[in-house]
Parts: sequence; structure tokens; C-alpha cells
Amino acid sequence: MSATLLENASAKINLTLRVLGRRSDGYHELESLVAFADVADTLTLRPDAEDRLEIGGPFASKSGPIADNLVLKACAALKDRIAGVEGGLFRLEKNIPVAAGLGGGSADAAAALRLAARANSIAFDDPRLMAAALAVGADVPVCIASRARVMRGVGELLSQPIDLPVLPAVLVNPREALATRDVFGKFTGSSGGNRIADVPREFGAFIDFLKRHNNDLTPAAIACAPVVGETLRTLQALPKVELARMSGSGPTCFALFGSQGDAVAAAQRLGDQQKNWWVRPTMIGSAQS
Repeated sequence: MSATLLENASAKINLTLRVLGRRSDGYHELESLVAFADVADTLTLRPDAEDRLEIGGPFASKSGPIADNLVLKACAALKDRIAGVEGGLFRLEKNIPVAAGLGGGSADAAAALRLAARANSIAFDDPRLMAAALAVGADVPVCIASRARVMRGVGELLSQPIDLPVLPAVLVNPREALATRDVFGKFTGSSGGNRIADVPREFGAFIDFLKRHNNDLTPAAIACAPVVGETLRTLQALPKVELARMSGSGPTCFALFGSQGDAVAAAQRLGDQQKNWWVRPTMIGSAQS
């Protein structure tokens, strides 16, 4: 019996997100500084079993039909590009909220590609692995290494990894799914602002940097789901918060703090106040895979 392989699928956080315009193919040109949290789905692979996927965990019931899951699509995309690739039994523990702006499905797909690469002795820098990732979704390539980077284009253009300060944070999802297409449907134009250049490594300077680089999709997300605005106001009112922002196309928002203790205390306070919300203290950093 082959050993069971395991990979974490870390939540992707859009620390900034600028929409630069709409392309002729209908996609939007983006620029986003992304990092990864220590909140994660887990995915295992037993290579000696028949190809299939089993899903468990707190958000399993929200994950949709198994046949449509990005884990299976990622494995199929890799098989299309490399002859003889073998899959196996995938088991997904779904801990990240679905349709939440945290790239959970993309992270799962990237974890599946890493597992398949390990099981089939494929190097992680094999260009066919990244081609399969992009075929599954625009957010999947950055999740392969799960390192902080600037994403451009539709997500396929990645900077070199960036060393960020470790960011104590609280993630909050009001348990209202929000489809990316609906948010872009309400999007009326960029708020402007600076293009990303040098990213500071010192915590205080980095917070100042983030205050100059927003998430352009926030007004559109609030128009689709007013609870996003409520979530941001609630986070901004927490003691010792440095910055509050929406991730991706929402509805998940995050707040940054100066220490892990402050983040944990804030999460406890917010969890007591909003018992129906998903609230998690976390650390956001450069490499969480």
C-alpha cells in the first residue's frame, strides 16, 4: 500500500486589489498583492486507490457537486498535459468558507496538483504543472507555492516571491456567499491609486503601504451584499485594529493587528458578539504552505 500524502491548502488573502480595466476577452486586468494565512483546507491523496474525491469538514455541504470540484478538474488538467499521470483517492477537509473571497477552491486545486506531482515524481517547477493550474482557474497558479506575490493580468503574471512582515489578523465571514461574477457585474470603475512598486518589510511601513492601496471591488461587493459594509465597520471598531479590508471579491474581510495576542483577543470579542459569523484569528505571512 502506498503512503498517504498530505498537503495544506492555505487561504489566499488579497491584501490589495486594483482593477485596471476590462480586456477584449471579457476578463478584467488586475493587480493584487496576495499572501497566505495559516487557516487552511487539508487534502490527502492515496495513490494506490481508484480515482475519486471524498469531502468532509465544516463546509463540505457547501462545496457543490463532487464532479464539479476543482480538485478533480486539476487532476484531469494535469493528465491532459502529461501522459501516464496517475491519480488516486483524494480526501478534502473543507475548513475554508465557500464563495468567500479566500481562494479556497483554487487552493484546493493547487494542493491537488502538488500531491499529483509528488505521487508521479513531477518537479514543482515543471511548466506543465503551471499550465494545468492556469487551465483550472486564474487564482490557481499563485496557490501552487503559496508565497506572497503580486498577481497581474487575470492572475497568470506573478512577481517573484515577496518577504512580508508576519501579519496577525482576524478573518471574518458573515456566512453569506457572494459570487465573483455578481460583484464584477456591479463594478463601475477603479478608484484609482498607485501601482504596486516596492513593498516594505517593516510592519509599520507596510500598514502605511496598504492604506495607499485599496480593494477596488469593495463598493461593488457592498452593493451586492450590504453585510460586507457591516462587517468592515465592525472590524474597524475593534480595539487596537491597524487596518480592516475585504479580501478578493468578498464577502470575507480581515483586520490586521500589531500582535498575535491583540488578534486573538479581538477574535474572541467578535465571536461573542456575532455568534452567526465565521471568525478566526490567524497569521498572514509570506509562506504558509
